[in-house]
Amino acid sequence: MKKIGIIGAMELEVEELKSRLSDTRVTNKAGMEFFEGTLNGAEAVIVRCGIGKVNAALCVQILADLFQVTHVINTGVAGSLNAKLDIGDILVSRDAVQHDMDVSPLGYAPGIIPQLESSFFKADETLVRLAMESCAAVNPDIHVLSGRVLSGDQFIAGKEMKEKLVSTFQGDCAEMEGAAIAHGACLNRIPFVIIRAISDKADDSAEMDYPSFERAAAGHCAKLVADLVTRI
Repeated sequence: MKKIGIIGAMELEVEELKSRLSDTRVTNKAGMEFFEGTLNGAEAVIVRCGIGKVNAALCVQILADLFQVTHVINTGVAGSLNAKLDIGDILVSRDAVQHDMDVSPLGYAPGIIPQLESSFFKADETLVRLAMESCAAVNPDIHVLSGRVLSGDQFIAGKEMKEKLVSTFQGDCAEMEGAAIAHGACLNRIPFVIIRAISDKADDSAEMDYPSFERAAAGHCAKLVADLVTRI
């Protein structure tokens, strides 16, 4: 039987999905509350992992070990690195990489994790396709693009850093959890997809844009995810 793990970093990113959950059971683990139940007919576990890569990776491992999830969806907001992605648009992950992983003094390219087969974690192609279909169905007026998610333990809010991330990694959006979730899912051989609504432009305007657009952006993601679980 399929059981879908749905992860958001902040309460804002999961509160609407939790409100739609039925037959809910709550489990506390590692400071996180895991809400297990039925979402639009699908078995699901919804959790706010907290901000940053460590929280995100821990959350995936708990979903794998304690709940035996068969799929992982990461939902939330991000800053745009791609001129084709404006505030309010949605990015569905093609792959994800940790932009703050850097052992270049040892001869590795930025982002590469030594002794790992691949540091660019590919999202499940079926989940990517279904997510794109869901967006078209429930957010028909929202522009959606498939691309690369960059994750690091920092909020990107400067033109210089944004340009560096684009030139180094050819990323499409920047946030703080997705690649760690992707890393954990891949090590556990769990299909995953990351869905990000654009809340800011990851430049000098980011601090102003983010509070204004985060709620609307998170709402668009929630609608997409609620539909997506019915298609998996």
